[in-house]
Amino acid sequence: MAEPPPRRRADGGHAERRGPDVDHVDGVRLPELDGAPPKNALPRTLGWLSLALGVGALAEPTPLARLTGVDDSPAAVAVIRAVGARELSHGAALVAGRHPGGWVWTRVLGDAMDLTLLGRALAHRRGERRRRLALTTAVIAGITAVDLAVAVAATRARRARDRMIRISLGVTVNRSPADAYRFWRDLENLPRFMAHLESVRADDLRRSHWIARGPAGRHIEWDAEIIDDQPNRSVAWRSLPGAQVPNAGRVRFLPAPGDRGTEVRVQLAYAPPAGSLGRAVAKLFGEEPEQQVRDDLRRFKQMLEAGEVVRSDGSPNGISVRQQVMQRPAQPLPDTRR
Repeated sequence: MAEPPPRRRADGGHAERRGPDVDHVDGVRLPELDGAPPKNALPRTLGWLSLALGVGALAEPTPLARLTGVDDSPAAVAVIRAVGARELSHGAALVAGRHPGGWVWTRVLGDAMDLTLLGRALAHRRGERRRRLALTTAVIAGITAVDLAVAVAATRARRARDRMIRISLGVTVNRSPADAYRFWRDLENLPRFMAHLESVRADDLRRSHWIARGPAGRHIEWDAEIIDDQPNRSVAWRSLPGAQVPNAGRVRFLPAPGDRGTEVRVQLAYAPPAGSLGRAVAKLFGEEPEQQVRDDLRRFKQMLEAGEVVRSDGSPNGISVRQQVMQRPAQPLPDTRR
């Protein structure tokens, strides 16, 4: 299949590209970048549990009523069958894996209804039936706690994915893929062209510690791990759990057509603490994330081709308000410096 053409070209050879070759790197997928929700076995496990409970309630309601201590109620069999039908619907939806967070919350609601019914039944039972009901209530309370924990985790994960900002850009550099890969793979080089990074310390071949400049002079720190490393081809990394700003990245180094060097394609994704509001405020002050990455890639190109970031009095030094005010028109060099 032909490679999709660049969607946009800009100064310095920047090009935004999207497509299967960027989204899928030799079987390694990053949910943060590719948009696919991470697999979570817990909702599906709860689904199978619901199916088992539902089948049992529909197939053997009378023994189940005896086991739980409500066999003396004329409505017990009908109620147990209704609960079984509800569990079957929950289980089928959770096993199918569609919108697991929402369906787990319906399980929590069902658990609350069951606990309410059991509490009312306990008030009218004595002796052996009360003991069986108390045990049943304790089991349902434990299941409720598990359901609630899974529902909260699924909701938080969905919100994190919803606020994830994804950026996909590229640049063509007049160096070989091996040279570009080698420079980028040394993570301690990244602050040399990424303006928002204060430092990156490589702890070993996989793990590293990052410090970035945040808003209002704050510093944001996190640990990251390289999860895919293909020499001279690609590098992918992800922040470790507990990061203040969860993030992930992937960079590919592809030979440019016509021996024009290397196409460096970058995907970045991060979840800002303030979500879309944080991005709007950053854009207001001239720190739009995509523009930042575009400037970083321009500096990366200059580092590889010229050995340093090239600047002049007239070249832009960024797009923030403070940086724009500091800029001045280019002036010819004095004779003594020519």
